[in-house]
Amino acid sequence: MTRVSAGARLHFGFGNLSLSHERLYGALGVALAEPCVVVEAAPASEVSVDVAPASDADSVATDTAAVVGDVREFATRACDLLGVDGAAITVEESLPRHAGLGSGTQLALATLAAVARSHDRAPAVRDRAPALGRGGRSGIGVAAFERGGFVLDAGHPTARFTTDRPETGSWEVPAVAARHPIPDHWRFLLVIPDADPGRSGAGEDATMRTVVEGADPALADRIAGIVSRRVLPAVAEGRAEAFGAAVAEVGRLNGNWYTDEQGGVFRPPVGDVVAALADSPAVFGAGQSSWGPAVYGVTDADHAGAARAAGEDALDAAGVGGEVRIVRGRNRGARIEE
Repeated sequence: MTRVSAGARLHFGFGNLSLSHERLYGALGVALAEPCVVVEAAPASEVSVDVAPASDADSVATDTAAVVGDVREFATRACDLLGVDGAAITVEESLPRHAGLGSGTQLALATLAAVARSHDRAPAVRDRAPALGRGGRSGIGVAAFERGGFVLDAGHPTARFTTDRPETGSWEVPAVAARHPIPDHWRFLLVIPDADPGRSGAGEDATMRTVVEGADPALADRIAGIVSRRVLPAVAEGRAEAFGAAVAEVGRLNGNWYTDEQGGVFRPPVGDVVAALADSPAVFGAGQSSWGPAVYGVTDADHAGAARAAGEDALDAAGVGGEVRIVRGRNRGARIEE
């Protein structure tokens, strides 16, 4: 039996969505200590999938039938890639699907790693992620699974990765251009409104195609300056306030690319939540993670209590229910135990 545990991730945005520049995408984000995906696997003659009942109050509720379907697909593909017959898989914990926390990639890679190690094979997640449909635009999820921390990826060559994503399995996961450990005193506010899931699958592909075809290259130039002069120095020097303000600005500029597609710089009701968090001195910067509806806020240990209260107030101000957490960053990759 092999047990794999991997944390969620935050996606702050892309460096470039314009075909006018040499590199496309180029994402930045951080690995989180929680919530987690936990998958167990044992060798078997065929693929079987079960979902364990929630064992504690911190387990994240999600769509059980959808998780079973996802894991069955990932496990079947993993067995084909590894040349093994099957695996008996139990999902102990999972992330809310399409909420902006990287649920698909973390579940796919955890399943792959569990199946591989249960058969005494090397997972080689970076090499095999494309065959599972992961890493097609952003490399943050794969890098978070591998080593954790803050990650900036190198994106894809625009000449090859244009408006249509290449056939599944034919790309390489973007290389890690920069990685820094997340300082111990930093904390991240997670506000997950009760709202429709973010875009995925064919809908996401269609949206990204439209956005890339019309993206303003000037926004990419502004983002590049913020990343090089503000984000990277702040994380290297451990300055949470400067980091929060910088990644929030990256997210806001990204939102300008998506305005016509998602109904604003941030999708509803995320915009109202982010606006409310901006009034709190305990939240150093806030934004939408990936397609949302998850909202992040950057804070630190000294301000964690006030940041949590600000998150609860922000949900009230937006007129929606939801979940509020304060979590740490994760500076290690997925935990694999046998």
